[in-house]
Amino acid sequence: MTTAPKTPLTRADAADDIETRILDAALAQFQKFGFKKTTIEDVAKQAGVDRVTVYRRLGSRDDLVQAVVSREVANLLAELAGMPERHTDLADLIADIFVTVITGWRAHPLVERQLALEPERIVTKLTVDGETVFAMTVAATVQIFEQAARKGIFEAPKDLAARTEVACRVVHSLILVQGGAAALETPDELAQFARTYLVPVIAG
Repeated sequence: MTTAPKTPLTRADAADDIETRILDAALAQFQKFGFKKTTIEDVAKQAGVDRVTVYRRLGSRDDLVQAVVSREVANLLAELAGMPERHTDLADLIADIFVTVITGWRAHPLVERQLALEPERIVTKLTVDGETVFAMTVAATVQIFEQAARKGIFEAPKDLAARTEVACRVVHSLILVQGGAAALETPDELAQFARTYLVPVIAG
């Protein structure tokens, strides 16, 4: 019995594999030691490449930090993308998205580690240097609500993009600053907040 030969990797596949290894290595180092104490040499050694490869593929340490944060956000957004297929009610959909995002970020090892070691760095990456990530988040969330509208879950308002941005800014603020008048610790409390305050923002 013969086995089919493996499909050889293309140059693009090989490049993607190298970048994935570098990003995986960087994430592991950042979660262990934080941004400040991680060097390009540390990441290169963990990834099994030389430091020149890291610089050539992804740039400086700051570029690497941004790439890792962007990838983690993209992974979360990919998880959210299928949610409209699981719901027939807008309030249920928004509550599901809200709870998933808040609990996911609060429990993320990278976020937890950075808030403990270098809170100013993670805050900077999500605020002053966070324009690209925030724009990506808003665009992906708009697509989720447009998908829900096409499914007939609700009639999307004409200013859906602006309303979605407002909701995303609320979520962004809650990730960065915990506490306040509203009790938002448990999934049930988060879901109730979303139903009460975010559904009207999106629905119009």
